Amino acid sequence: MTITFEVLCIGYELLWGSTRNTNAEWISTKIGQTGGLLIRITIIGDNIDHIVLAIKESLTRKPNWIIITGGLGPTYDDKTLEGLAIALGVDLSLSDIAIEMLKKSYLRNSSNFELNETRLKMARVPNGSFLIQNNVGIAPCVILDIQNGESVTMIVCLPGVPREMQSIFNESILPMIKEKIGEFFVIERNYEIIGLSEVILNPVLSSMVKTNPPNSIYVKTHPQGITNNNVPKLKIQIISKGKNKSEVQFRYNNIINKILGEVNRLNGKILPTEVSQL
Repeated sequence: MTITFEVLCIGYELLWGSTRNTNAEWISTKIGQTGGLLIRITIIGDNIDHIVLAIKESLTRKPNWIIITGGLGPTYDDKTLEGLAIALGVDLSLSDIAIEMLKKSYLRNSSNFELNETRLKMARVPNGSFLIQNNVGIAPCVILDIQNGESVTMIVCLPGVPREMQSIFNESILPMIKEKIGEFFVIERNYEIIGLSEVILNPVLSSMVKTNPPNSIYVKTHPQGITNNNVPKLKIQIISKGKNKSEVQFRYNNIINKILGEVNRLNGKILPTEVSQL
């Protein structure tokens, strides 16, 4: 069974382009390497109505996981948990566990702090939440396991600060995902093709996609302009993936052999550029 994911990134700074959405890039790479299928990335501003709508819409597609980043902090524009509670129809309550996590986080930097109302905002979480300590920053990670029709959707709310998000994801979320997906293998290669356009190569690439199991391969051409000799240049990305290592290797070998044969037949030139095997 394919495990599906959606990622919701919250923050006007992402919509305005003042902050690069590195969280989405990083999470999508991790999901792909682990064997999950990321079906959508959505960026939402710090607006309660928009957050509620985005979460409800995501739930209608019934992904196995919804990963939300940003909006967990103490300031007025941190609205993720409030929006999540409204979307799920549950109350937002002060959590004793979250308070203890905040104390532990603040004690890392100073023994002289006050859990005032502004800071306690980070301890108000949707009822039914499971919490994970933030060992880099302050705001805890919030997780809810939602019965979504006949399926279950795991909703994970992570801090927006990249190093905090990555720490929690690597230490706590990724092991859960790997346990759910099980053993998984990926072979990725990138090649440079000189002298052929993507239109010419499209028939053979399209045939490969149609004759392999769904989501088992990804073959994509990326035009790179022209050379000094005025001939087209492409980067071609080949990914073979699955739970059986020998099948993954067989599919990759079959694909590259067909591409090499077609490139040679059409008098093109192919060179390896990057190698990745996971």
